[in-house]
Amino acid sequence: MGIWDRLKHELIDIIQFLDDSNNTLCYRFERFQNEIKYGAKLVVREGQTAVFINEGQLADVFPPGTHTLETKNLPILATLKGWKYGFESPFKAEVYFVSTRLFTDQKWGTMNPVMLRDPEFGPVRLRAFGTYAMRVRDAGTFIKNVVGTDGHFTIDEISAQLRNLIVSNLGDALGHAKIPMLDLAGNYRTIGGTIAEVMKPEFDKLGIELSTLLIENVSLPPEVEAALDKRSSMGIVGDLNAYAKFQAAEAIRDAAKNPGAGGAVIGMGMGQMFAGTMAQAASGPGVANAGPGSPPPLPQQSPFFVAINGQQAGPFDIGMLRSKAATGEFGPTVLVWRNGMSGWTPAKDVPELAMLFVTPPPLPPQ
Repeated sequence: MGIWDRLKHELIDIIQFLDDSNNTLCYRFERFQNEIKYGAKLVVREGQTAVFINEGQLADVFPPGTHTLETKNLPILATLKGWKYGFESPFKAEVYFVSTRLFTDQKWGTMNPVMLRDPEFGPVRLRAFGTYAMRVRDAGTFIKNVVGTDGHFTIDEISAQLRNLIVSNLGDALGHAKIPMLDLAGNYRTIGGTIAEVMKPEFDKLGIELSTLLIENVSLPPEVEAALDKRSSMGIVGDLNAYAKFQAAEAIRDAAKNPGAGGAVIGMGMGQMFAGTMAQAASGPGVANAGPGSPPPLPQQSPFFVAINGQQAGPFDIGMLRSKAATGEFGPTVLVWRNGMSGWTPAKDVPELAMLFVTPPPLPPQ
C-alpha cells in the first residue's frame, strides 16, 4: 500500500456503518491498522450498537447517537503519535457495529415428530412449525459468545442454531402446558408463550432476545389423522340405533320398487328386521340404559339344522349356509329347522334364508 493510501485511511475521522442489507447482525468497521484518529466522530444509528474491542478485550459499548472519541479511558489511537512509530502505533482498536433491530419472519419447524403423552389418546407423535422474531439484546455478550472475530456475521449463520433450540424445547413446553391434543389449535398463543419462557435462559446466554414465537400448525402423522377422521364420522352419525332404523327403512323402500319376486322376499325379510329393531327399541329400559350414542347389543340368532340326504346336519349359521348356497350344496327346497320353529320348513320359506336364493330380474331393454 502506498503512502497516500495509508494517509487516506489515517485521516478517516467519521466511523459509521450504513447497512444496505436485511440480514447483517454484526459488521466490523475496517480501516488501516485499526487506528482511530483522536477526536474522530462515531455515528451510531437507531437499531445499532457500537462495540469497541481493545487488544482482544471488550472496551466499551456505545448506544445510538454521535460520540466524539476524546476520552482517554477509550482505546483511542492518535495519528500524530503514530508518526514517530512509522504508523505502527501500539494502541489498536476494533469497532463492531451490532444490529439491534427486530428480525422477523424467521422460520422454525420439527424435522422429526415429537413424542408426547396425551391424556385422551395416550402416546402420540406431533409435528409443528411456525415463525419467530428475535433481536440482539446484549451486544457485548453477543460479540463474546457468538460473533467472535467474524467480520461480517449474518442471521443465516445462527438461524439453524436458534431453530434447534426452539424444537428441542417444544416437547418440554407442550408437556408443561398439559393441553389435550384436540385443544391445541385453540391454544397456540399460550403454547408459544410457554416455549418462549422455557427458552429464555438459553437465549440470554447468546445475548439474544426471543421477542415473539408463533405456532402456525401442529399436525399428526397421516395414519393417525385418518383414524381421527373415522372417529369424527362416527360422532356425526350420532345415535347408531336411529341410524340403523333409517337404513332399514331405505332398504325396504328400494326393495318395494323391485317388481321381481326377489324384491318381495327382500322386503319381507327387511320388514321383519325393521320390526325387530323397533320392538327392541321399545322393549324396555335395558337398551335405553346403554347410554346416549351407544350401539345396542348384537342380536344372537339361533343356528339352523339342515336335512341332508335324510340326515340331520349342523348347526350352521347364516354365513356358512350362504357359502353352501353359492357352491350348490344348499338349495331353496332343503328342509331347515332352528329353535323356535314349529317344524322342518323349506329354506325358501324362511325369510332370512330366502334372501340367499334371490336372483335379479333381467335388465329392461334399452
